[in-house]
This record gives sequence, structure tokens and C-alpha cells, in this order.
Amino acid sequence: MQIQISGQHVHITPALRERVEQQVSRFERLFDNIKALDVVLSVDKNEHKAGGTLHCAGTRLHAEGIARLEDDNKGDTLYSAIDAMIGKLADQLRKHKEKLKDHHNSEGRDARVASTS
Repeated sequence: MQIQISGQHVHITPALRERVEQQVSRFERLFDNIKALDVVLSVDKNEHKAGGTLHCAGTRLHAEGIARLEDDNKGDTLYSAIDAMIGKLADQLRKHKEKLKDHHNSEGRDARVASTS
């Protein structure tokens, strides 16, 4: 899987890159046909954002994680935005995988069709 990380108004440090790559390992366990992940990290005046687009076979999934700056928690806001974005993408990937599954019992359906004929 190809991972592209870019930043708006923020320098991408090795620690940020490592955090994204560490969290992305969850996707490889969920789904096999993941081609690429594009991550955009941005810092605004009162909030840190992490947006991600996951390119899978047949679809693109997009999610954003937002962490607002508060007086209590100023240290890990960009990391929590990354975690929120990865969690949302994981949920979307699970839902996409379920849609691709055939939930109908084809053997039972074929047996019912054969017995009525």
C-alpha cells in the first residue's frame, strides 16, 4: 500500500509519519485490495485536522478527524485527530467489506428453486 502524507501549515515530522503508518496497519488486516492512502494534516488557529482518502478496489473512502484546542489538552491534539480519522476510515472499510459479501445462502436458494420446479 502506498501512503502519501502532506501537511498544510505544519511540518510533517518523523513521529507524525510513524504514527500514521502504525495506525494504517489496521487496514491491511481488514481488507486486502487497498491501493493507496492520502493523508492531509492541517493546523488552523483553534483546531487540528487530519483528512484521509483510502483508495480501494472499486471505491474511495474519505474521513476527517478534528481535534479542537482546549486549555486542558494542548499536547496531543494532532495525534488525536489522526486517531479519529483512522477510526472513521476503519469503520467505513468494515462497512464496505460487508457490502461486498454475498449474505444470501446460494445453496439454500438453489435447493428451493429446484424443489419448486
